[in-house]
Amino acid sequence: MARVKTIGVLTSGGDAPGMNAAIRAVTRAGICNGFTIKGIYRGYDGLINGEIKPFTTENVSGIIMQGGTVLKTARSNEFMTDEGKKKAYDNIKKESIDALVVIGGNGSLTGAKVFAEEYDICCIGLPGTIDNDLYGTDSTIGYDTTMNTIVECVDRIRDTAQSHERIFFVEVMGRDAGFLAQNSAIAAGAEAAIIPEDSTDVDQLSRFMERGIRKSKKSCIVIVSESPKCGALYYADRVKKEFPDYDVRVSILGHLQRGGRPTAHDRILASRTGVGAIDAILQGQRNVMIGIRNNEIIYVPLIEAIRSDKPFDKKLITVLDELSI
Repeated sequence: MARVKTIGVLTSGGDAPGMNAAIRAVTRAGICNGFTIKGIYRGYDGLINGEIKPFTTENVSGIIMQGGTVLKTARSNEFMTDEGKKKAYDNIKKESIDALVVIGGNGSLTGAKVFAEEYDICCIGLPGTIDNDLYGTDSTIGYDTTMNTIVECVDRIRDTAQSHERIFFVEVMGRDAGFLAQNSAIAAGAEAAIIPEDSTDVDQLSRFMERGIRKSKKSCIVIVSESPKCGALYYADRVKKEFPDYDVRVSILGHLQRGGRPTAHDRILASRTGVGAIDAILQGQRNVMIGIRNNEIIYVPLIEAIRSDKPFDKKLITVLDELSI
């Protein structure tokens, strides 16, 4: 296997606070260890279109505190085609890139896995997603910042909920994973969270209404994971029909959750995993995601990282239930 000399870095999929800190870490740690670093703009689309530039320490100066990504990002349909991957590979060879660091979520790392298998290129993933749904790492880059943003918003919404004695359904991101909804509900003192992991035969709304608000409360907050069928609007409409005596409102936080300065936790996570990516390349690792488990850097095979069954601690549901009486 030829020695790696040049490393390309890109951000892909939805942006997450802390991506810039990760770009900075990969760039500076790479240069420190003698590698040439090249920034790839606009994710896999940029790789296909040749939007690639040499990166120096100056390119990443003063970005650790910024949200978003200086490399920009995009979801690439073309990269899912054979022709798109071929164009991307041709540009990698043209730019003499020997290894690729991909910062992104499930879809981005799936793309990296397939690309690595088809073209035998070293791909290293960094867990950059607010959903915290990548297997093998305790937390993902952007998750902590987003959870804090949600809690801040809910704190403000509660003022209105209490003043007007209203039920507020607050919809947060995390369509297939309830980590954001459940933990932000606990942190914000919400009365309930409706999440995909708790989708049993028991009607979550009826259980909540019977247990909580009908007994003792005129106002409350319910955090709901986004869903095309059963999001906050769905549950609000149900309450209006089934419990017409209550004043109901909906707040969909949307892309507000993605922005903002990353927390110290996310900056440290991004920095440690970014340095971990360079260490992995130095060790000859290939096609792994850099995670942190029990405060230790670990290498997770990409095929494991993109599993859809990251364990959800059901005890968190009990914690919220007991604290919301």
